[in-house]
Amino acid sequence: MNHDLSSAGIGALFFDMDGVIYRGHAAIPGAAALIANLQARRIPFLFLTNNATLTAAQFQAKLAAMDILVDEDAIFTSSLATAHWLAGQAGARASVYVVGESGLREAIAQAGLEVVTDWRRAAWVAAGLDREATWHSLKDAALAIRAGARFVATNNDATLPTEEGELPGAGAIVAFLRTASGVEPTIIGKPQVAMFEQALARCRVSAAATVMVGDRVETDIIGAQAAGLRTIGVLSGVSRADAFAQLTPPATWIFDSVADINAALFGAEASR
Repeated sequence: MNHDLSSAGIGALFFDMDGVIYRGHAAIPGAAALIANLQARRIPFLFLTNNATLTAAQFQAKLAAMDILVDEDAIFTSSLATAHWLAGQAGARASVYVVGESGLREAIAQAGLEVVTDWRRAAWVAAGLDREATWHSLKDAALAIRAGARFVATNNDATLPTEEGELPGAGAIVAFLRTASGVEPTIIGKPQVAMFEQALARCRVSAAATVMVGDRVETDIIGAQAAGLRTIGVLSGVSRADAFAQLTPPATWIFDSVADINAALFGAEASR
């Protein structure tokens, strides 16, 4: 899939992470070279991930272990987007019951909201992927929602790509709570336009000059299109070629992986 991107007028790039930059703890070949080339040429980029389990600092360390060295502020997660949205909606010190991991808990606390463990005190329930969730923690979240707490979710991704295969994602947790409470949540992460708008403001770039690189048609590509971004679909993650082929309007470009994007942007020599 040879597309020349050097004359495409790309001012900034947003990257999904799982399935685009790495799978689990293994970098996808070409990822480190592409990021290094963007840094050398001072082309703005942002990692824009629905994965709300880790803090930006933890993602930074994970990338560093793969020889991808970036600043912490190059990482924008759905947990950060959710915390920002909640702070605007709920007001200072609003009480939030969290079903999620450190990325979501810390983001909400740092936004000035109170993370509570007693569901009876919760004005809000925020849910994301929680790999240590129990029936009791999910039960309490459902009780809080049924008692009137407003329900917000970081994202609705059904699966998470790893070296083992496709594992249950945040959408599985959200589906449990939706079924148990009978309430539809407000979704913050991709494909919601709000997350892309927050990311554009964070980078101070326009939608027209920005390209989203993603592996998941229903979140990365459709969401970016709705926000006015051009898109690159990669076949290294969740969505297969037939899913991209059925997309209307289509992704702007499709590549096998980030290694091919690197070559298309900077030439074969830069990809080594």
